[in-house]
Amino acid sequence: MHSLIRLSCILLALSLAGCGSLQRKAAVPSQQMGQAQIAGLTGVRYMVASQASVDQMAMDIQAGFKVRDQKTLNSAANYLSLSGGGDDGAYGAGLLIGWSERGDRPQFNLVTGISTGALIAPFAFVGKEYDPVLRQVYTQLGPQDIFIERGLISGILSDGLSDTTPLFQLISKYVDQDFLNKVASEYTTKNRWLLIGTTNLDAGVPVVWNMGKIASIGTPEALELFRKVMLASASIPGAFSPVMFDFEVSGQSFHEMHVDGGAITQVFLYPSALSQRAKDLKLNLQKQRNAYIIRNARLDPEWRETERGTLSIIQRAIASLIQTQGLGDLYRIYHTTQLDGVSFNLAYIGPDFKFPHKTEFDTAYMQALFDYGYKQGLSGKEWQKYPPGYKRGFDEELPKK
Repeated sequence: MHSLIRLSCILLALSLAGCGSLQRKAAVPSQQMGQAQIAGLTGVRYMVASQASVDQMAMDIQAGFKVRDQKTLNSAANYLSLSGGGDDGAYGAGLLIGWSERGDRPQFNLVTGISTGALIAPFAFVGKEYDPVLRQVYTQLGPQDIFIERGLISGILSDGLSDTTPLFQLISKYVDQDFLNKVASEYTTKNRWLLIGTTNLDAGVPVVWNMGKIASIGTPEALELFRKVMLASASIPGAFSPVMFDFEVSGQSFHEMHVDGGAITQVFLYPSALSQRAKDLKLNLQKQRNAYIIRNARLDPEWRETERGTLSIIQRAIASLIQTQGLGDLYRIYHTTQLDGVSFNLAYIGPDFKFPHKTEFDTAYMQALFDYGYKQGLSGKEWQKYPPGYKRGFDEELPKK
């Protein structure tokens, strides 16, 4: 993501000069955020920093339990989390397709996605029939298929240095009404969940969208929202324009500004507070639960001599922040899974992958990384049982379920 980070840094530096902002509706007042709904599409997202939203998520899960049978209860529950990472998403796409061809990729009960992971997640959720889509997107496309760079001055005076109309068109090409119906069917008949994370920039809080619930509404507005959520989750602030959502409170209309979910977290599984609420509701969960986390990034420190210049220093600092944030997210997920008796399985880009990364969404780089992930999936990669640097044996000190 180096070039996109660079664009954000340029915007950050030049914004000090000051310029007029674009017009928008007022943001949802903080005290009314819990009441805000999209007309005709109520109850489709959770502000997971709020206990009320976590409670609602638990009740929605409980409602879905009505379609479960004894066979489901006796089988393992499998969860998949796909992280952000820009064009490094080629790794996750390749791994999933190799896993499919190996023949033991499970049907996931829960799939979550952030940023580039949000672009992969819906297709991974529906199943192997969409593997060709992932292969096409992550091996054949280039920058022109994702964004259009605005001129420097135009970018500064706009809400992002690049226009993501091509990305929205790409999403719309594959996410059509037929695709929406398939997501809806999995949600309503099997209680399988697809969650995508964005960042509400006005409130500075993470938002998790219930994509299955959106799909089950089935209207043209639901299809448009589904696509916009995917776009919002991948909209890097400063580099790409944010996505504006229309919300209503007591008959008044407001805007919420949403950007890349990676502004808050690089990868997520489920809120840790959800476990206690599930206990309170006496939800009968499967005994065997497995979490598979695909981190579309390297986790080893990257040495690079930094030029002595403001933008270079800012760029390097942001890159380091993203990497350490991602590690922290893995530690948090690991701790939650160990408390809840869920097996932890992690895959990420190893230090053995060495291929020049000249530009963002460089097709040659993405093809090489896709092949790297594909070989791991096909060969039956040994998933890591701990986050990097985690002290082995620490989990033995945690309460056993």
